Amino acid sequence: MKKITFESMGISSEITKALDSLRYYQPTPVQQEIIPLALNNEDILTESQTGSGKTAAYGIPLCEQVIWEENKPQALILVPTRELAMQIKEDIMNIGRFKRIKVTAAFGKSSFKTQKSELKQKSHIVVGTPGRILEHLQEGTLNVDEIKSLILDEVDEMLSMGFIQQVEDIIDYLPKERQTMLFSAIMPSEIERLAFFYMKKDHKTIKMEKSEENTPDISQSYIRVQDLPKEKLLLALLTIENPDTCIIFCNTREVVDKVDSYLAKAGIPIDKLHGGMDQDDRSDVMQEFRIGKLRYLVATDVASRGIDVDNVTHVINYNVPFENESFTHRTGRTGRAGKTGVA
Repeated sequence: MKKITFESMGISSEITKALDSLRYYQPTPVQQEIIPLALNNEDILTESQTGSGKTAAYGIPLCEQVIWEENKPQALILVPTRELAMQIKEDIMNIGRFKRIKVTAAFGKSSFKTQKSELKQKSHIVVGTPGRILEHLQEGTLNVDEIKSLILDEVDEMLSMGFIQQVEDIIDYLPKERQTMLFSAIMPSEIERLAFFYMKKDHKTIKMEKSEENTPDISQSYIRVQDLPKEKLLLALLTIENPDTCIIFCNTREVVDKVDSYLAKAGIPIDKLHGGMDQDDRSDVMQEFRIGKLRYLVATDVASRGIDVDNVTHVINYNVPFENESFTHRTGRTGRAGKTGVA
């Protein structure tokens, strides 16, 4: 059986050169399914678990199809969180760097004026959260006349966060003749309704069944907590496991602050991430965690979307999450890119 490569899928040398530098040597199963359809301008509805490589699955075709000379945005990507918007911006700029592709990120709690200025300049692809993208559309600071592709990423999370009405309002601004791609870890009926109304009737549906090839290798276990205070038990666990890179998930900001303070006093190199922090502080923390300045990060679920760090060795659920999907997205931060993980 002939091995599938990015070159054999018709990807240009400019893009494959960037993929090689990113160590993307062979397409993942979801990329093998999506890329040919996306290059053929098909509408695609995809159910695929976290960590499967779906950002590159749509990012590679977008970079391939971008016309560099066109100054107006040619693709719009909607995501649920600021962290995910920044991560996707970085990923796509890396994939398209030899084509000099410009990606602009737009999200709340960040300067509207700065984003407005960026959007006035050449911008091939725009990625952002629904609320801020809608604000730019209403203010006339985002031109969508040349949008050829709309991508809705983590649609299930946008649904649970109450963004779907904003998403539909945004779609009303876009050209009717366009490609639409939806990506979700699960497929509730509301997402199927979106697909029915906003995608071509002959859209393709891709469901990535779990298999040995695309299931992350994550060892999972739990500890019963009785009389011993949880913070002490957590510190003992970290001492025994001694993880290289670890994310500790809590359900609320208050618990994040408490755990961060306790572990910092114990001399653990840790910082925190939650929705109550300033955007600049959140960005600084994420950057330090990505480059390895911090070994430990304690966070709310805001961080389970958008932390795409290949070398997270451990994930610890300090609190049991409220929803099954949150558990999936939290544990999916480890065991990425073919590595093993512990949850």
